[in-house]
Amino acid sequence: MAKVAFLGLGVMGYPMAGHLQAAGHDVTVYNRTTTKAEAWVAQHGGAMATTPKGAVKGAEFVMACVGNDDDLRAVCTGEDGAFQGMSNGAIFVDHTTVSAKVTRELYAAGLSQGIAFVDAPVSGGQAGAENGVLSIMCGGDQTAYDAAEPVMNVYSKICRRLGASGAGQMTKMCNQIAIAGLVQGLSEALHFAEKAGLDGKAVVEVISQGAAGSWQMANRYETMLNDQFEHGFAVDWMRKDLGICLDTANETGASLPVTALVDQFYKDVQKLGGGRWDTSSLFKRLRALD
Repeated sequence: MAKVAFLGLGVMGYPMAGHLQAAGHDVTVYNRTTTKAEAWVAQHGGAMATTPKGAVKGAEFVMACVGNDDDLRAVCTGEDGAFQGMSNGAIFVDHTTVSAKVTRELYAAGLSQGIAFVDAPVSGGQAGAENGVLSIMCGGDQTAYDAAEPVMNVYSKICRRLGASGAGQMTKMCNQIAIAGLVQGLSEALHFAEKAGLDGKAVVEVISQGAAGSWQMANRYETMLNDQFEHGFAVDWMRKDLGICLDTANETGASLPVTALVDQFYKDVQKLGGGRWDTSSLFKRLRALD
């Protein structure tokens, strides 16, 4: 078992750190809001620290799941950041969805200090984190990945290295691009069914068994029809991710017309007051147009 630090105890990080502790790892947690770290220790045991630097002391692996590029920079390289306290040879595993640009920046910064950096964004949502069945897409050096994979396997159903530093984040962008189109398609199908006077639940029970079936359809159609949008990844975070996708597409020359359109639809949802609704609220936007 390893000595592990976990930085960031949001809806994803909190259960992920819990799985590590339950698996027998020696876990120290840090969270910007101290009361969340105190609650985690009360529930799971382990230890807490008031700074990233303090949390990583002696850790072989440091896992992070924070908010965005700026949050990640602060937790890594700030005055009390993790890189200030990590030992030579330790491995930093970043589960945050951020840009490949900041990933490569921190990979280089870590390398100069003898610290390995693996970008490892996750997919599967809060339920995946709680049940320990996340999909993890990784980038970074093979040796560092091989060392960290057994630790990540504690809360994953699949964990794979896709290439050099930044490859994990690029793969996560593919994931978000695919989800955006799927949710919009499902929303339009349910909206069409309603307008046609059909029973939306019955329609999905049939079409989900054919080529139209998807995870989004199986797990979100009922809550969508019931006007319930508190079941996962928030619109505000999705727009952050789609912004990264579109910025990166401009740099690489990729064409993402559907993604750009759906991003604007999510902007409409924000205007409806739905920034904290889950991503399936694209359906609510269509209902609001009636």
